Amino acid sequence: MSSDRRPSSGLSPSQRSMRARLAAHAMHARHDSREVTANARRAFVERFEHEVDPDGVLPAAERQRRAEHAMRAHMTRLALRSARARRTRVEGSR
Repeated sequence: MSSDRRPSSGLSPSQRSMRARLAAHAMHARHDSREVTANARRAFVERFEHEVDPDGVLPAAERQRRAEHAMRAHMTRLALRSARARRTRVEGSR
């Protein structure tokens, strides 16, 4: 068995990535990006609304305010994890 395994498409990982970028650019050239991603963005926001108000008892304005903070906390947590990973990579290469 070879360690250089390729999927059945015969493309390397970098070629698959390039093909995917090409397809994404072509799609966004034909369609409005906001329309294409509307359902995903709505689901992303609803995730945080459900997190802060699972029973749906809060007024809409308060649920949105809390969801915004939950989303900011999530993004900050991701940024912190990314910074730690970068630092670990830098320290590991010394």
